[in-house]
Amino acid sequence: MKRGKRNHTVRVILTVTLAAMLVLATDVFFVTIKKVHPRSQTDLSVYADGSNMVTEVTKAMRGNIYDRNGSIVAQDSRTYNIVCILYKGRPSIGDRPAYVQDKEKTAQILSDILKMDYTKVYDFLNQDKYQTELGEPGRHLSKDTKELIESYNLPGIEFTDSIQRVYPMGTFASNLIGFAQADEDGQSYGRMGLELYLNGYLTGKDGKRTYQVDKNGYVLPGMKESIEPAVNGNNVYLTLDGGIQSTLEECMKETAELYEADRVWGGAMEIATGKVVAWGQSPSFDLNTREITEFNNIGAQLPYEPGSTLKTFVWAAAINEGKYNGNQTASGDKYCFTGNANNDPVRTYEGNAYGCIYNAHKYTYNNPSFDEGLWRSLNTIAAAIQNEVITPSIHLDYLKKFGFFQKVKTDGLPEEAGKLNFTWPAEKVTLSYGQGSTVTMLQLMQAYSAIFGDGRMVKPYFVESIRDSYDSTKVLYQAETEYTGEPITAETAKKIQEILYGVVNDERGTAKAYRIPECKLIGKTGTTQVADSGTYSSGKTITSLMIAMPAENPQVLVYYAFESAEVRSAHSYNDAARTFLRKVAMTYGLSSDMDDETAPEQDEPQEITKIETYEMPSLINHSTEYAVSVLNDMQADTMILGEGTSVIEQFPKAGSSIVTGQRAFLLTDVNSFTMPDMTGWTRKDVTGLWAATGFGFQLQGEGKVVSQNIPPGTIVTKGNAVIVRFE
Repeated sequence: MKRGKRNHTVRVILTVTLAAMLVLATDVFFVTIKKVHPRSQTDLSVYADGSNMVTEVTKAMRGNIYDRNGSIVAQDSRTYNIVCILYKGRPSIGDRPAYVQDKEKTAQILSDILKMDYTKVYDFLNQDKYQTELGEPGRHLSKDTKELIESYNLPGIEFTDSIQRVYPMGTFASNLIGFAQADEDGQSYGRMGLELYLNGYLTGKDGKRTYQVDKNGYVLPGMKESIEPAVNGNNVYLTLDGGIQSTLEECMKETAELYEADRVWGGAMEIATGKVVAWGQSPSFDLNTREITEFNNIGAQLPYEPGSTLKTFVWAAAINEGKYNGNQTASGDKYCFTGNANNDPVRTYEGNAYGCIYNAHKYTYNNPSFDEGLWRSLNTIAAAIQNEVITPSIHLDYLKKFGFFQKVKTDGLPEEAGKLNFTWPAEKVTLSYGQGSTVTMLQLMQAYSAIFGDGRMVKPYFVESIRDSYDSTKVLYQAETEYTGEPITAETAKKIQEILYGVVNDERGTAKAYRIPECKLIGKTGTTQVADSGTYSSGKTITSLMIAMPAENPQVLVYYAFESAEVRSAHSYNDAARTFLRKVAMTYGLSSDMDDETAPEQDEPQEITKIETYEMPSLINHSTEYAVSVLNDMQADTMILGEGTSVIEQFPKAGSSIVTGQRAFLLTDVNSFTMPDMTGWTRKDVTGLWAATGFGFQLQGEGKVVSQNIPPGTIVTKGNAVIVRFE
């Protein structure tokens, strides 16, 4: 290139650059000095103090809580709050006013939709202010309600987003789950229970959008905006089984009504893992309305004198010490005692005694064996073993090894440790049969895991995992079975299980009325007086039951207790507790169909259907259409329960066997279903319906169904007792 031409090019570039700089300088002059946008001629003076900067908050959703089957226990629902603009000076949008212009019409429409008094709505709209809300009826509106209001095209009626925590199952383990509630700023926080203790995991991070608007509230084209998206909270998966839990709650209500009980509480736990599959109390409360009368989580926060369920550990200590002979006998009359230099109880004659203890109702027995002493739950034999076979200090040492009088420390829940009274002879002797000192249900469940297992003790827990709400494969927390000690050997555990078998299955056993047809049980009953102001004169007792199933290889333990005025027949009339036991047995596939289902004689040859056996797949959270198509391929007799569109519970359970022609139940609604005609059904069919719905069933007789108290086609809701008679 020639030098002259090159110089000319350089001059052109310099000239263009200088011109651009001049334009930029002019823009800066107009913006900074004149406060005018040079191209749009927009007055920028209103931007000088940043007061026109607008920040919109995008609310994050709190994480969901699920049961072990994937059913939703708690979730956030995006709702809407109504806002009424009253300021007449607000600029119109085109020809449409941007404020409430016709107050009478607007008040009439809103009062009809929101079920509010017309005058009250009109008074809200007739205020001298920029905008107003309509109180609680105008908050947390559903999307359908919002869209209905919008369909009237009312000027000045706008909406802001809000979030409401909802609990689809209502009272589901309410004192354990707890609840979350929004503050005045709309921020949701856990207030009690797991919602509180897991608040850091469940809470999301709100997002925001920041941008500028002109003096009329319109966005100025070309201006920058900043967007920070919301991040939802993490999801929590529990060990609780919705079907078992629902049955527990129905049974507790039945017990409360039958015995006019002050309180009822109970739970169920897998023995090998520590997974708590049910946990509840009555009275409880609906997590959506929160009319709370009892804030404590009874199973962990209410220490009480457990009574005879604690006797098991006297026997376990003696067996483990190698000093137990089940055939040895002792007096079953009364146990009178004095004290030695260590303040240990020493048996003596009545005239020389500090006091005497008796068996329940002061019943006397000649010379029962030690084994029979536990079957009959005799206080006198418990005292003899503690004070004559071992010592009170050895007994106490074992109780501490079993975790009593110390907190379990599970899942961050608040709990009480209980109180040990072990100074004087009377305190030591009463400890042998479970009075005078206090423990919790949580401690009992932990301790009995060693009794019903292989001697190793597991910690009960409720939270299975915590996962990212956007990617469930991203696990933030995964529970593992935690062994908390080995207070007895496997051999001792097996021996004590053999004795506890007699408590249920021997005719002398105190738990014989709790037998169920599904499987054999082992366990221990308890009845204890309730102390009030240091005395037992209140007339109140705690009736309790600790059971494991099946007897030959315990997998699940169940605890059930209630406090009421003394009822001597409480362990004999126990339909509610037996219903709960049967639900657990059926859920874990421990039931067997004992009905004789031989086919009747046929007059002519019938087509033979080949019987196939399949493995039942998991259909929970799938659509009903998909689930039905899968079961049709297996030639199952499928029954859909409820009007929902997806499966929330199934029977048979995933992983179990299903054969050609077997009834399969798909639950789509936890609150109601249409009652089928069960005439001719076998007990196995009815228990399948029972297991799927979790409703309260009472089965009477054997054979096949001949009658049902609720007619076919009737909508059945929670609380209905379904009575089915077989012949």
